[in-house]
Amino acid sequence: MVNTTMRFLPEDRSAALVTEALAYTAVRSALIAAADSRSSVFPAVPGHGSAPENRFTVKSGASASLAGVKVGSYWPGNSVLGLPRHNSVVMLFDQALGRIGAIVEAGVVNAYRTAAADAVAADSLARADARTLAVFGTGHQALYECAALAAVRPISAIHVVARTPSHGERFLSELASRGLPGSPATAQEACSAADIIVTATTATAPLFDAGWVRPGTHVASMGSDAAGKQELPPALLHTARLFCDLPSQSVRIGELQHVAALVADGTLEVTAIGDVLTGRAPGRRSDDDITVFDSSGIALQDLFIADALLRAAGL
Repeated sequence: MVNTTMRFLPEDRSAALVTEALAYTAVRSALIAAADSRSSVFPAVPGHGSAPENRFTVKSGASASLAGVKVGSYWPGNSVLGLPRHNSVVMLFDQALGRIGAIVEAGVVNAYRTAAADAVAADSLARADARTLAVFGTGHQALYECAALAAVRPISAIHVVARTPSHGERFLSELASRGLPGSPATAQEACSAADIIVTATTATAPLFDAGWVRPGTHVASMGSDAAGKQELPPALLHTARLFCDLPSQSVRIGELQHVAALVADGTLEVTAIGDVLTGRAPGRRSDDDITVFDSSGIALQDLFIADALLRAAGL
């Protein structure tokens, strides 16, 4: 008899089950799968609600074992209601029947998943002795980024660049509550001291000057995930070694959209981090390399972490 029961994991259970270790393992597997010829990641489709300021993005993909869709939404008015502005839901296909076989509500999980991608890349690309982190942004995602990076490198100082001082003070308190050592800094101070730089903003222009980045630094951009977004100075992309989750997406909606022509004509080389993880391509070659990881976010990350959560829940 065919089993047509749909599995469902609500937000409270997925949030209780997710951990940095689970997210790291699932996302690492997803990034490896993304570089496998048997996988497909389809173009992200943006949309909005009846009110245009309420936005969502549909991302979909398939690997050798999983296929499905992730819908990520941003409803800015939720903040006045005391509700999260960001939300996500992942739907996995029952590939034998062509129906949705599982639904995972993944609002909190999405923050873990996004941070895990940067942690996996940093674990491969950052210097082993990297201890100082600079973070641009003090929003919901930035805290998860700091925690995930501190899990893969012995971070002893976090320099926080905040556009709004009061937000910076709140963020420093949140870091302290997690036992993470933070201090306020200007963009130049943070970059000049950092072994790792992570940008977690909604910026549409570079956040710092390329000349402020020291040799040997690893830089992760995760805020650029739509046309027009930009966090890094193009001059940095011209001289650093470039890595990403998925080259075809990064040059379309990621940070690498700003050097897409140079990637297309071969002037700049971009490596999928999955190829580094499997040993098909080199990562950091010397302690003086500046490495950049462009994390625009791919559906396979959502599918793999949803599958891991369903298994953890015994579903």
